[in-house]
Amino acid sequence: MTNLLKLEWLKIRRYRAFMWLLGFFVVSMFGICYIVWVARGGMSAAAGPAADMLIGNVFDFPSVWQTVSYLTSYLLFIPGLIIILLTANEYSFRTHRQSVINGLSRGQFMLGKIWLIVVGSLLVTVLVFIVGCIFGFRGRHAFSMEELENLGYFFIQSLTYMSAGLVLVMIFRRSGVSIGIYFLYCFILKNMLAALMNFRLHGGSGNYLPVKSADKLIQAPSAVGRAMDIHLSDTGIMLAVSLVWIVVFLWFSMRRFKTSDL
Repeated sequence: MTNLLKLEWLKIRRYRAFMWLLGFFVVSMFGICYIVWVARGGMSAAAGPAADMLIGNVFDFPSVWQTVSYLTSYLLFIPGLIIILLTANEYSFRTHRQSVINGLSRGQFMLGKIWLIVVGSLLVTVLVFIVGCIFGFRGRHAFSMEELENLGYFFIQSLTYMSAGLVLVMIFRRSGVSIGIYFLYCFILKNMLAALMNFRLHGGSGNYLPVKSADKLIQAPSAVGRAMDIHLSDTGIMLAVSLVWIVVFLWFSMRRFKTSDL
């Protein structure tokens, strides 16, 4: 595992797009949380106790874990985009072929990508923990580990988005097409199909779609946000469905690379 990760790091450490996207993700994560934190303070000052009842102290411990995880989940398309670009570069510069010629098996090559996804998901989850601590310690409550399971759900969400990016680039091999389909599905088709299925079939069946199931793992942190979601789903079921989709994505990516021409 360590050798495979070292090999992946050697490939990406001088890749400027990777550094820029990673930096953009970190800045955006702080930015979106800060904007909501300021807006929450302004509403509390204007509406007083009414705001506290409707929104709650979402940036105090332990609610901050859910709040930061929920807000940052809107940015998880960025890690998925990074995986697409990194893997597409392998095809563009034929480094995937050279890796196999140099002694890596196809399975080992793909394991490197899978470990990269796991480590990347751990990294962004740690960042969420750090941001949660920064905002939580500014609140009125003492540090608490309650509701920390939301970070685990966020980790699964990150795995889902990055695995989805991997399977797309394994199918199309080109960054432009893969990115276009990735954005089209994540931002438009996913929500349209889910809404249509929920309307036609009832029972929240649209929530079982790829990636959509992971989106449902973390609920909106305020009472208003939860009230707007008319298809709240059982977290345990969504977790199981998300894990199934992750396994399917990674299995298909592995099989695709093993059976296709280099």
